[in-house]
Amino acid sequence: KGVDIKIGIDIASLAIQRMVNKIILISGDSDFVPAAKLARRNGIDFLLDPMWNPIRPDLFEHIDGLQSNCPKPQHMKE
Repeated sequence: KGVDIKIGIDIASLAIQRMVNKIILISGDSDFVPAAKLARRNGIDFLLDPMWNPIRPDLFEHIDGLQSNCPKPQHMKE
């Protein structure tokens, strides 16, 4: 939880200061919903890379899109 809070604070700081125009979060954890909402309210594109893991529905509704930067692992391929 401590790391999630620190990441959330970093996201909020970047968004409020308009230091970025896009944030890509590598997670699927709903702990980041408040940070995602704040970033989007400040005009930041908030993308998610869950690294092929499930995404919490309450987080999914607060993102602008998905972006996978890593290939799908062999054991997860159909």
